[in-house]
Amino acid sequence: MPRTYFARLRCSYGDHETWIPLEERLEPLEQLLCSPVNFECPAHGVQQEVPLEITETRPNVYIDTGPTRYTPPAKKRKPRSSERKNLHVPVVVYGWAKSCGSFHEETATLVVNSSGGLVILHTNVEMGETFFLVNKTNRQEAEVRVVYIEPRFAGDPCVGLAFKQPSTTFWKTTRRSARLPQAIRVTVHGKDHQGNAYSQTSSTLDVSVNGARLDNLGYLTAPGQVIEVKRRWRGKAKFRVVWIGQIGTQESNQIGICSLEDDKDLWRVRFPEAPHPKA
Repeated sequence: MPRTYFARLRCSYGDHETWIPLEERLEPLEQLLCSPVNFECPAHGVQQEVPLEITETRPNVYIDTGPTRYTPPAKKRKPRSSERKNLHVPVVVYGWAKSCGSFHEETATLVVNSSGGLVILHTNVEMGETFFLVNKTNRQEAEVRVVYIEPRFAGDPCVGLAFKQPSTTFWKTTRRSARLPQAIRVTVHGKDHQGNAYSQTSSTLDVSVNGARLDNLGYLTAPGQVIEVKRRWRGKAKFRVVWIGQIGTQESNQIGICSLEDDKDLWRVRFPEAPHPKA
């Protein structure tokens, strides 16, 4: 016989918790505990999460039954991991989406905090999908999960992206290490978009402790690819492509790379010491 249950759900950002009724359900309790449920957070809109718990007994708290959502008064509201800021940061989102396969999209943030950020995406993504996010300002890269999608009447939807682990440095507008203009001749080995191996000569435009910017390679690579950079007798090292210059701009065919082997010093350049953090 159909039964009515009550499910406790929590916002992906951790700042809202609510109970909602699951009426006239035929599924067993074990199946309901593993099935995502739609609910609405006052701050982030409609979300989809797996219930934290389900009971057949009506809890002694407010129950969400309509468009207005309430936080259970018996529990203290969990504080946000950090204050949200309206900050415009140019980013690159790339990975594999169920709707279109491999994609690479340049956009910018609307709101950020240490748990993630809100961006506008043209690519059709789904809740729970995981991608990679690159901060174009400081070249930092992180794996993110789609936790919020807000359709808009006009234009592309706003998408909430959450880090696997909170980061207090990802949105900093300063780079992790200084970049120095250097023209260093290198040979790059990798695979093109069709999976064919290539060997291409290139030159650095600038270098840092963590990576470099190379010229004349954008048409061969894609964000996320791993390449091998060789510098004659100085050795070779593996790097990940984290950024590609937009076609039609001065950065066209340039790529940004991040080292995967921090123990190798391929550039042999003396960088200025990083300033000590303030106490």
